Amino acid sequence: MVVKVYGPTYASPKRVIVCLIEKEVEFETLPIDILKGEHKHPEFLQLQPFGVVPVVQDGDYTLFESRAILRYYAEKYKSQGSDLLGKTIEDRGLVEQWLEVEAHNFHPPIDNLVIQILFSPMLGLTADQKLIQESEEKLGKVLDIYEQRLSKTKYLAGDFFSLADLSHLPFTHYLMGVMGKEYMIRDRKNVSAWWDDISNRPSWKKVLQFQPQPQFQL
Repeated sequence: MVVKVYGPTYASPKRVIVCLIEKEVEFETLPIDILKGEHKHPEFLQLQPFGVVPVVQDGDYTLFESRAILRYYAEKYKSQGSDLLGKTIEDRGLVEQWLEVEAHNFHPPIDNLVIQILFSPMLGLTADQKLIQESEEKLGKVLDIYEQRLSKTKYLAGDFFSLADLSHLPFTHYLMGVMGKEYMIRDRKNVSAWWDDISNRPSWKKVLQFQPQPQFQL
């Protein structure tokens, strides 16, 4: 059964797509144009009542929330493709710990930066410079902790690539590229080496090659 992934243009669905590629799961993508309000159409709200991408349909099974989807496919196809959960229960605990760190510490400030720097101009809104400064400061403190962690291990959960690393790819790609804030990564030696490693995985290169990107106008 081919997995359907809704909203491939945007960052959170790309988190799902790179996981499916790592797990060697066949999928197809269905576009959702958020700028045109398609995520609020009644037919989409039947799949995702909060009107947010991504959503996946796997046969008659529907799932939303990108990190829940990651966990589902990493577990469902644990013996297939890359092992993204670790080999022991202790490994799994660390994967879950750093995946939670990504969701609750890393994501909020970088999401604010993406919205204010990239999406506000597209919507004809004025960026909140105070929020940008505050979010960059918060993100910097998180990256300082990453720098310490990555001085001890190659990846966040240990010496193996996992969901905890994978989940950082789409939004950090914005930071390193169109947002022009690559210094936040490059000024931290261990974080920089980690980023070079994970962003050069064939799965992520395939996502960037074949999946559409938002056309930001800065």
